[in-house]
Amino acid sequence: MILKRGLFLLIGCLALGLGLLGMVLPLLPTVPFILLAAFCFARSSERLHQWLMTHPWFADALTQWQQHRAMRPGLKRRAMLLTGLSFSVSILVVPIIWVKLLLLTMAAGLLWYLKTIPEIES
Repeated sequence: MILKRGLFLLIGCLALGLGLLGMVLPLLPTVPFILLAAFCFARSSERLHQWLMTHPWFADALTQWQQHRAMRPGLKRRAMLLTGLSFSVSILVVPIIWVKLLLLTMAAGLLWYLKTIPEIES
């Protein structure tokens, strides 16, 4: 039980760190890592889970996801736009063709996934 809780705490901290890095680095998606952090903190640390669920940057989106498995249209559009921009920059910068194709495939998959997420009426 203690080992399981510690593992969830470790994964939650790593996911939070990657999510925060994803806010500034292309190719690191913020939303899935923050959702993973919330999931892990709910199973390991009530204090960290409450901090994340009430944090001004994440609270609204996490609450929407937790209650409705959906997101606001504006947040969804912003996520899709930033995903498209970050992948586009990466594709332009990378000189290797097969890596460009891999990035394009990843971008298409992520954009498709984002498009399929239900929207909350504002």
